Amino acid sequence: MKRFRMAGVLVAVVLAAAASATPALGQSPKSGGTLTLVLREDLAQGFAIHETATISVVWPAMPCLNNLVLFDPLKKVESLDTIIGELAEKWSWQDNYRNLVFFLRKGVKWHDGQPFTSKDVKFTFDMVRGAPDAQARLRINPRKDWYANVEAIEAPDPHTVVFRLKKPQPSLLLMLASGYTPVYAAHVPPANYRTGCVGTGPFKVKEWRKGEFVDYVKNPDYFVKGRPYLDGLRYIVIVERGTRNAALQAGKVDAAFPGETTKTAAEQLKKAVPQLVVTPFSQNVNDNIMMNVKKPPFDNPKVRLAVSHAIDRRALIAAVHQGGAVVGASLAPKPWGFWGLPEKELLGLPGYAAKPADEKARARKVMAEAGFTPEKPLRVEMVTRAIAIYVDMASFVINELKQIGLEATLKQIETAQWHAMATRGDYQIGANLTGIGPDDPDANFLENYGCGSPRNYSQYCSEEVMKMIDRQSQELDGKKRLELVYAIQKKLEADAARPILAWRIDYFTHWPHVKNLVPHQSIYNFGRMQEVWSDK
Repeated sequence: MKRFRMAGVLVAVVLAAAASATPALGQSPKSGGTLTLVLREDLAQGFAIHETATISVVWPAMPCLNNLVLFDPLKKVESLDTIIGELAEKWSWQDNYRNLVFFLRKGVKWHDGQPFTSKDVKFTFDMVRGAPDAQARLRINPRKDWYANVEAIEAPDPHTVVFRLKKPQPSLLLMLASGYTPVYAAHVPPANYRTGCVGTGPFKVKEWRKGEFVDYVKNPDYFVKGRPYLDGLRYIVIVERGTRNAALQAGKVDAAFPGETTKTAAEQLKKAVPQLVVTPFSQNVNDNIMMNVKKPPFDNPKVRLAVSHAIDRRALIAAVHQGGAVVGASLAPKPWGFWGLPEKELLGLPGYAAKPADEKARARKVMAEAGFTPEKPLRVEMVTRAIAIYVDMASFVINELKQIGLEATLKQIETAQWHAMATRGDYQIGANLTGIGPDDPDANFLENYGCGSPRNYSQYCSEEVMKMIDRQSQELDGKKRLELVYAIQKKLEADAARPILAWRIDYFTHWPHVKNLVPHQSIYNFGRMQEVWSDK
């Protein structure tokens, strides 16, 4: 095996924590049983997590797959300290955070019986980062820019992989721990994941009946001894949210869909069925306005700022979320996240003034200077996804904008078309929800604001901001990095790059017999299901 010189800082080598994960205190897990879980829509990209940017795919696809590393399913808070090994048995940073070496677990098999090796890891991440010599390409590649700093991936032997970086980037490990970051099989064409799933995960796909359900069965060859506990999983599609809540209340499903239970809905469910378990947690999802900076009228920065000034964030939280959200800029604020601007730092930014009437007055003045008033409005088409939580927010925004001389008609887009449409920039303005895999600045800034990133739907590009993003990414001092991250958030809001309206809180609800299904501080990272068991 090729040897690697340990230099600079060596971050703790982490052993196979996944195999030693323990259940909740005082409870002995039971094996057997099947859980029925709910989906708000069908899997638009099948099981192809690397080609998706929605929880609608990540949540039902995670049981099939594994990452190199993952945030501990049993711990609510996600950090470097809660990362455990999956396909990687241990790992280490070398050369002052410039080389990340993974030592892979031996004896792992894909669901079709083929052995898992370092070849699969190199294949996956060369593909995702768009390496010139990658063996495959993705149709849509939303998180390509997460790996812009990766210079090369080496597989010196079947059980060792090295990520060689251009510059130090400690946060790469956090991005690799996200549910958005599974390893694909090198012997399976990536397109096949749109219709089926060959993984190494705790469950194997038995049947996907489109528009109806996905059935999983236990993987008897799973590499973690004694896991999974459950014999199977069934995910059923229930599009109408009232029907979903009724199914949960009646016990026809065992748990809600992450991100879909409002504060009011949870209160109603708890009142009807007191034994239901309700856990408030950060979705790591924000409401935002995307405006195409390359299309009139939003190529005019003053018009974009007028939109940001016009929307009363606190009224949105009260009316649409019934208090189940918080104000914030481009990263979730404490206590829901680590990096977000405190509210006192928001007050001088567009849309955050203590008096909303003053904000609307500013917005009307700017619009009037551009030749538009409530009597002679600017008319645009506003797009949003055809999902109730999107439409609720979009309807509120449309009413706010009407008051400053901007009349928007709403166009709802199905999920299968939404991400491709947004990536192409085939819109003027949109009411959008943006979810972040891990709570880390690199994951958010590179993906959503990086020049040329597929997920930078507004096509905003600032050389100054890119330099700031690069600087914070390399900063090893946590306090200094936080200061840099605060400055970036203020700049993004001042530029109306993608005005942030609110950070959503979910009230995840499940029946008490569902054990070890622990909501994290991001809806994208706790769907593996290997530790979940049923006490029914």
